[in-house]
Amino acid sequence: MVGAAEEAQLNRLENQVDNGGGGAWEYLCLVRKLKARRPDKVLKHGLSILNNPKARSNLGTEEWTLYEQVAIAAMDCQRVDIAKDCISVLSNKFPGSTRVGRLEGMLLEANGAWADAETTYRRLLEENPNDQVVQKRMIAMAKALGNISTAVEYLNKYLEIYMADQDAWRELAEIYVSLQMYKQAAYCYEELILCQPTVPLHHLAYAEASSLYYGWIGKSTNGKKILCFCH
Repeated sequence: MVGAAEEAQLNRLENQVDNGGGGAWEYLCLVRKLKARRPDKVLKHGLSILNNPKARSNLGTEEWTLYEQVAIAAMDCQRVDIAKDCISVLSNKFPGSTRVGRLEGMLLEANGAWADAETTYRRLLEENPNDQVVQKRMIAMAKALGNISTAVEYLNKYLEIYMADQDAWRELAEIYVSLQMYKQAAYCYEELILCQPTVPLHHLAYAEASSLYYGWIGKSTNGKKILCFCH
């Protein structure tokens, strides 16, 4: 999660670049560092560098990182034509690369070629069964297709390996709540509490899931006490 100070820094730099004050590369690096989602800005300012031979050559090996960043932003902005061009450049530079293979899978997703994307991801997982990025893409794709039971299966397998991934525990908990599987949701929130015991929202979510599971809401004194404590 981006902190208030980092958000302010990012906004200042973005305003500077938007108004012609320079610093496009620094802005793109900060977006990447903070894992912020600014696809339209990344696409605009990233292309301004890639389309300028001198500016692009000044990046050295970071040029390829920018191609990857712009490709992902282009897919987020539904500019699959630009994404395809960026990925083609990377594929020619790094043939057989796993990192490029992931991008090719994402491009297939963006084009709605779900079966081909799954084939690509399964091939990558055969080469590296613990590929975290590919596993997350499989989960996201299952959810996008409405295959919730498959998404739950993938998330559980993923969490067997990456037990410290709080976002994955939260995602799984939310799915369980939507399916009214409150006992399983409560277990996920327990894991989040173990990871971040001082976050009140985790305790509140756990109390609510537990209350729904035991039928306590509006009926049980204990359930009310738990919820009152968390609030």
